[in-house]
Amino acid sequence: MTEAIKKVCVIGAGVMGAGIAAQVANAGVPVLLLDIPAKQGDDRDAVAKGAVAKMLKTEPAPFMSKAAAKLVETGNIDDHLARVAECDWIVEAIVERLDIKQSLYAKLETLKRPGTAVSSNTSTIPLERLVEGRSEQFRHDFLITHFFNPPRYMRLVEIVRGADTDPGTAGKVEDFVDRFMGKRIVRAKDTPGFIANRIGTYWLAVAVNAAIDQGLTVEEADQIGGRPMGVPKTGIFALIDLVGVDLMPLLAKSLSDTLPQGDPYFATVRPLPLVDRMIAEGFTGRKGKGGFYRLDKSGAGGADGKRTKLAIDLTTGDYRPEAKPEALPAAAEKDLAALVTVPGKVGDYAWTILGNVLSYAAMLVGEAADDVVAIDDAMKLGYNWKFGPFELIDRLGPGKLAERLRAEGRTVPAILDTVGDRPFYRVEGGVRQYLGSDGSYHHVPRAEGVVLLEDIKRRSQPVAKSASAALWDIGDGVLCLEFTAKMNALDGEVASLIQQAIPLVQERFKALVIYNEGSNFSAGANLGLALFAVKAGAWGEIEKLIVGGQQAFKALKYAPFPVVSAPAGMALGGGCEVLLHSDAVQAHAESYIGLVEAGVGLVPGWGGHGELLDRLAKSKGMPRGPMPAVMKAFELISTAQVSRSAAQAKEMAFLCPSDGITMNRDRLLADAKAKALEMVDGYTPPEPPTFRLPGASGRTGLAGAVADFRRKGVATAYDEVVAGRLANVLTGGEADLVDTVTEQQLLDLEREAFMESAHDERTHARVESMLMTGKPLRN
Repeated sequence: MTEAIKKVCVIGAGVMGAGIAAQVANAGVPVLLLDIPAKQGDDRDAVAKGAVAKMLKTEPAPFMSKAAAKLVETGNIDDHLARVAECDWIVEAIVERLDIKQSLYAKLETLKRPGTAVSSNTSTIPLERLVEGRSEQFRHDFLITHFFNPPRYMRLVEIVRGADTDPGTAGKVEDFVDRFMGKRIVRAKDTPGFIANRIGTYWLAVAVNAAIDQGLTVEEADQIGGRPMGVPKTGIFALIDLVGVDLMPLLAKSLSDTLPQGDPYFATVRPLPLVDRMIAEGFTGRKGKGGFYRLDKSGAGGADGKRTKLAIDLTTGDYRPEAKPEALPAAAEKDLAALVTVPGKVGDYAWTILGNVLSYAAMLVGEAADDVVAIDDAMKLGYNWKFGPFELIDRLGPGKLAERLRAEGRTVPAILDTVGDRPFYRVEGGVRQYLGSDGSYHHVPRAEGVVLLEDIKRRSQPVAKSASAALWDIGDGVLCLEFTAKMNALDGEVASLIQQAIPLVQERFKALVIYNEGSNFSAGANLGLALFAVKAGAWGEIEKLIVGGQQAFKALKYAPFPVVSAPAGMALGGGCEVLLHSDAVQAHAESYIGLVEAGVGLVPGWGGHGELLDRLAKSKGMPRGPMPAVMKAFELISTAQVSRSAAQAKEMAFLCPSDGITMNRDRLLADAKAKALEMVDGYTPPEPPTFRLPGASGRTGLAGAVADFRRKGVATAYDEVVAGRLANVLTGGEADLVDTVTEQQLLDLEREAFMESAHDERTHARVESMLMTGKPLRN
């Protein structure tokens, strides 16, 4: 492969271009961001600089840390375009006009180094038209890299290679996008809209038109076209509100201008006066005054005094209070075949969407993508579908879909005739396979170096398991501990399996990795189970759970082999404490870590206090003496702070400077396993820490700070109580500055504080609120 990419230039500092530049910087790679010179003021670089400044204030944040923003250099294309010669990849993300893009390419052709990749982020203009009139070298170096918005969070990048694109140059870009930018690459063909937007735009158009034509409310449409089909909980109309109502006509025009005549999409394109009116009046979705749904901000509120959520009437265009639709039949919630056969509007609407969209996706095999896997991946990653179109067809039944299309006199796509009554996906010999256009099954491809637990689980049985966890042999002498409960919550079953894992690894393995492929590493302790025990007055069982968790986590810490945790998503409360007790962490870049127990009226109960204090005391830059570490730990825990990335978790000391960060979620297990194996030779467990803590004088200082927050209205009455219990643990209880506090003494203080909180009815109210609403109670 050609030389690695060490610096990137992004031209175009709009939302997409700036977001792409931010993600390059998140990977730790310098990036030059250029835009047009400012038309006003003395600073000609103001446009690009303004884009960076805006991103530092944007939520959700494009930058993973403020340090990443320092890797972005800014400039303008009139004064600094020659600096593209410093870069190994140039990303064009300017306005979607062919003439303007071609004019830029003509300049780049004379300035860039031969072999430097140039790519466009276009989603509408064919590659062949983009490179018309360019030199052979430029055509060799050119490809399309279509990112999805927001570039930090959306995992899909569609890549299109031209007939003349050099495979080595394209491979260099693909490797960087994969390993450094954390994206899964789907190779698309040079056709309008590529894959995801072509199907996604058609899907939304079909769903909106059918809802209007069939007399459904927006709530009914979202219910039928949402969860039962594996669509995000937003459903149809709430998703349009999220991405922007004003995007609908833009996408419609784009595809209408570029798709070949006869494409089924044209049957869906029609004037939508309601949408035009909404846009004209500023109802463009969440970024505007509201969309198909909005909040009544008049101040009247509902019966409970809260603002009323309104929904638009698709017939009149007027807003009315949101109305929960009648529940779907139980079978229809999970069975697509049952959903499309429900009599009346439910089945009719479901079939209109599925019949049209799935047959359209099937038609695009060979035209927009080489195989069904690419189409499924594009929709799952680009539109957050739980199942891709062909996975949905398998759930519906390929033969049944073809049969119903035929019965209605509609064209049956060739791939449906090829598959017949067989599934598009199957597992053979423990390997997932897909059906190709040739009628044969092929292994679902994985990128080089990718190891997924889901693949291992298909071809093996767990070494051991409990109701909430399992142990898997992932090869090369490494055992993997997987959490399996809802939200990967932790309980006594997890603690028990940890204790079983210690002798297992000693006898048969070299190291332990803690990892799972859920959306979140762990949301913490099972609060529902704990509340049940409280209601039953099972105080002994609750204390047993705390002691058992402490013992299990310390067993991990002092095991005679390396323990590496690999979080992704949320690692909260007990999930964070797992990380704090691990020898090392290999975290996905999108890891959100924190000790959040105070939010439900509790304190960390599984050793989190001591582990956080220990690493804060050892942190470079932390002032010497016990109080600075105690104050920082108190601040992090009492305010339930959660990192917004793995990079920020390092700044907060939830991760160590030596811990690794993996950008691509698919590569996390392989990286964690490699880290664990690197630690095996010469491994020795850590020495137990001892603490010198400030005692009563430290508590006085912390209490004063909390009282001040209470006076300002930032902290509630019960916040002050919980903070007092937390302060007692962190300052060492009755210990004095001259005393040495052992790790076990700190665990005892922690257990006492936890049990005191568990007995408090104000904690019960907070836990109940969290379980019922997902939001903390401010009592």
